[in-house]
Amino acid sequence: MAWLVDDEIMDRVERLEIDFNRYGVDAYGASKRDMARAGTVMAWLYRKYFDVSVHGIEHVPKRGRGMLVGNHSGGLALDAMIVSASMMLEADPPRLVNAMADKFIERVPFGSMILSRLGQLTGLPQHAVRLLNDDRLLMVFPEGHHGTAKLYGDRNTLVRFGTGFVRLALRTKTPIVPFAFIGGGEAIPTIANLEKTGKLLGLPYLPITPYGPPLPRPVALEIYYSEPMVFEGTGNEEDRVIQEYVDKVRDRIAELIERGVRIRKGRGEASQS
Repeated sequence: MAWLVDDEIMDRVERLEIDFNRYGVDAYGASKRDMARAGTVMAWLYRKYFDVSVHGIEHVPKRGRGMLVGNHSGGLALDAMIVSASMMLEADPPRLVNAMADKFIERVPFGSMILSRLGQLTGLPQHAVRLLNDDRLLMVFPEGHHGTAKLYGDRNTLVRFGTGFVRLALRTKTPIVPFAFIGGGEAIPTIANLEKTGKLLGLPYLPITPYGPPLPRPVALEIYYSEPMVFEGTGNEEDRVIQEYVDKVRDRIAELIERGVRIRKGRGEASQS
């Protein structure tokens, strides 16, 4: 395995503050070996191919439960991979991000098995509650797969948010850390979504770009993390109250996106002058 794994990445996996058994597997099926292998590839993509820059990572709790909540951008799962990599490569100590994958992944051959070995689970409520009660770091995209289906012109917008993440945060007393992922829509500039073709592949849709398949271009990506948001309640509040909390999180993410796009645009104009 040694030739497949970068020493730095292996060291970061070893530093994860997670209980692994003697085989290097945690209670959810995450494997040190598989995470180190995947992490070695992701580190190259993160640093060399996409040249990712991260802002505000100090807002993410170093330990204990937390919920990363952000915008979907980048066709398929580009955003989830890059945000997860940021916490493995940039955070000190490194943290494993457990993402709640859409349940369609269960229809993809070996999809659930591969994801679980990398620390990811399908988006079932009982999985999320258990992870947070175990003081894990959970990543949630309230837009669902409708968020990744945004066309290029809508890449920096937000579609409707689900409300379950707020009830979950209240029920488990978990701080919400909003984030904005910038550049995904440029890396995978979607001009159409083929739903029938996607369903044949076990996906909600298949993104199409001007050059055909949704292969990401080497575009600089950015992540903006915000201060944690903590709401009071039990999770059993009226829909009206929950929606108010959801809107506050959504507004914070929209602000982060606007800020990131403004900085990105200014940087581009400066480079052209």
